[in-house]
Amino acid sequence: MEKKLYQAIDKALLKSLPNPSKEKYEMKIKVPEFTFLGVHEQPDFAKLYVTFYPNGRIIELKSLKQYVYQLRDIIVSYERLINIMYDHMKEVYHPERLRITLICNPRGGISSKLVIDSDWKDRGGEDKYKDYPEREEEWGVLM
Repeated sequence: MEKKLYQAIDKALLKSLPNPSKEKYEMKIKVPEFTFLGVHEQPDFAKLYVTFYPNGRIIELKSLKQYVYQLRDIIVSYERLINIMYDHMKEVYHPERLRITLICNPRGGISSKLVIDSDWKDRGGEDKYKDYPEREEEWGVLM
């Protein structure tokens, strides 16, 4: 099998659908069996959580599944992966808010949790949502 690096992650797999509502709402997506190849070409396992406030487009879940499945054959660090996924989802969906949480299973006795939120000022947001800890408790993902 040919080794694929992170540059091979295909954002074209992500498809959108028209948002059926003009009203504000929150989508929560959980991928409990998220897998990818780590930098040592060993499988890494994680739980992926996506919080999404749609604008004109919403996530087509089947395409998200295909996007996630491609990662099983791509060598990438989880730090790079969460940033690539964030960038791809922002480019494809243009959401009001996008929050991605990746909780990696322990490896060598160490586990890690990575979070990116488009609301953070450091990411160009306004820091208007102050619900981070409460929202994570809903998922049961506090470490």
